Amino acid sequence: MKLGISSYSLNAAIESGEMDLFEAIRWIAGQGAEHVEIVPLSGIRERMKDERFVANIRRTAMDAGLELSNYAVGGNFADKDDAALKKEIDRIKEQVDIARELGVKLMRHDVAKRPPGLCQIGRFEAELPAIVQACQEIADYAAGFGITTSLENHGYFVQASDRVLRVMQEVNRSNYKTTIDVGNFMVADEDPHIAVAKLIPYASMVHVKDFYLRTRCRHPGEGWFETLGGNYLRGAIAGCGSLDMHRILSTIKSSGYAGYISIEFEGMEPSRLGARIAFDNVRRIWDEV
Repeated sequence: MKLGISSYSLNAAIESGEMDLFEAIRWIAGQGAEHVEIVPLSGIRERMKDERFVANIRRTAMDAGLELSNYAVGGNFADKDDAALKKEIDRIKEQVDIARELGVKLMRHDVAKRPPGLCQIGRFEAELPAIVQACQEIADYAAGFGITTSLENHGYFVQASDRVLRVMQEVNRSNYKTTIDVGNFMVADEDPHIAVAKLIPYASMVHVKDFYLRTRCRHPGEGWFETLGGNYLRGAIAGCGSLDMHRILSTIKSSGYAGYISIEFEGMEPSRLGARIAFDNVRRIWDEV
C-alpha cells in the first residue's frame, strides 16, 4: 500500500491563495506521503491544457520524492443527445492526453451525475447504454497509453456499489476499474464496510474520506448536505467521523490491496490541518489493523 494525499484535500487553501498547486505538492511530501493525486479544480483546470504547467507538476513531484498516482476529473454522460455525448467523450479523451503527459497510469473520470430526485433505477437503466458506450470508448483510447480508467461512487446517480458494479460489468474492459471512495457510499445511505468489501477486488484506487452522520433529523445547518435517503452528512477528518475506519481499513488490508490510498479531506477545519491529521490517522490505523 502507498499512502498519499489528494490535491483536492488542499483545494480551499489553493482557492484562497494561501498556496499554489506546487506548494501543495511540496507540503504533501513534507507530511511523509508517498504519492500525490492531482484533481484539477477551479483555476487549475484550464491551466492543465498548458504543457509547461503539466511538466512543472511532474518536475515538482519528482523533486519532492512523490509519485504522481492518479488524475481525477469530472464527467457526465447522462441526459445527453448524440452530439452532446460525443462532445463529452472527446473532452474526456483530451483529459486522457493530459494524464499521459503527467505520466500517470491511473485516471478517474466521473460518468454521471443527477440530483437526488432524478436517481430512480428506471432512469439509471435508461441512461446505462450511453454511459457504457462512453466509458468503453474512453477506456479503449486510454489503453493505447497504458492507462487504466475508472469510475468513482460519486454524483448520486452512480453512487451505490451495485450500480458501480453494473457499469463496470457492462463496460467489460480490463483497463476499466473503480476508484473506491470509502465515505461516498454514505451519500447513497449504504453501509460503507459492506460496499468496500464488495468493490475492493475491482479497485484501481482508494480514497479515504470520512463524514459525520445525522439520521432522521431536520437540516442540521451550515456545512451539512442531504443524502439520497434524506439523512445528513458533513465532511470530517478521516478517523474522526462516523465511519468505522479500523474496520474499513482492515477489510482493504486483508483483501491484499497493494495500490494507492489517497486522503480526501473536505471538512470545515482548515485544509492543511484536516489533511495532516487525516493522513496521520490513516497511517496509524493501517498499522494497527
